[in-house]
Amino acid sequence: MLSITALLIIVIVLALAFDFINGFHDTANAIATSVSTRALKPQTAVMLAAVLNFAGAMAGTAVAKTIGKGIVETSLVNMHTLTAAMLGAIFWNLLTWYYGFPSSSSHALIGGLVGAAIASGGWQAVIIKGFTEKVLLPLVLSPIIGYLIGFTLMTVFYWIFGWFAPGKVNNVFRRLQILSAMSAAFSHGSNDAQKTMGIIALALFSAQVIPEFTVPIWVKAACALAMGLGTAAGGWRIIKTMGSKIFKMEPIHGFAADVTSSTVIYGASLLGVPVSTTHVVSSSILGVGSAKRFSAVNWQVAINIITAWFLTIPASGLVAYLTYWLIKGV
Repeated sequence: MLSITALLIIVIVLALAFDFINGFHDTANAIATSVSTRALKPQTAVMLAAVLNFAGAMAGTAVAKTIGKGIVETSLVNMHTLTAAMLGAIFWNLLTWYYGFPSSSSHALIGGLVGAAIASGGWQAVIIKGFTEKVLLPLVLSPIIGYLIGFTLMTVFYWIFGWFAPGKVNNVFRRLQILSAMSAAFSHGSNDAQKTMGIIALALFSAQVIPEFTVPIWVKAACALAMGLGTAAGGWRIIKTMGSKIFKMEPIHGFAADVTSSTVIYGASLLGVPVSTTHVVSSSILGVGSAKRFSAVNWQVAINIITAWFLTIPASGLVAYLTYWLIKGV
């Protein structure tokens, strides 16, 4: 049997590995639109996203507290639970990255945590109210909100800028997209990096390293750095899906999608809600594309994405559940 200290180290390493994978898996969320419209060169966009992801990750801990103590009962969680949770989430992230599916890293993590918690403590290990209000409700509402805001904002843009020459409009918005991409990257870091902060803080609390659930500054810095490095590694498979296969965007569309998604995501971060950045960004792009015309959107790709959305929690949860029983005796 491994000691508590050894298991704690394993959980921390896996959590940081997940953050790194999350960085390159979800890089597309922040930069796909600006790359596809050629507002930014790919290498410049990736490095910009890495820096802003880091900054966003250091901006707060509300989401970390939701993940760490709002979804599962801390008294029924141990190091084996958290190890299985991280392995389930990492497996699903790598699988969907390999096939280019823009699935949700956030829900892979939550699914892994819930699945492992059920394996170790039964259904009573899950805080049903927290899971419903902080996970299932945002799962349904955040894409709808992203779609509606994206559709509305793009419709307003058509009313305002439809009188001007398209070339001049796109030249202006190509420059503005640099700012919108920065905003999208910052909001991404503010929500996604906090999720693994919550896992590590929960592990430290469960191992009695810290007396109460808090997020130490070194945990914030480590998670922010891991996500920033992962973002710098890039995620080109998913960038292709997000940036061109859903809807052929011009700079004005990319700006509208970025502004929409960053507003929704950062608002969720302030409320402590762990939304999926992938859900919000892709639905924002769908909304912006639909404002032009519904036929402009590749709805088959949209269906594939939605399918991946709803598979993520049960799939990562099942992997984590099975993994718990495999490693229980370690």
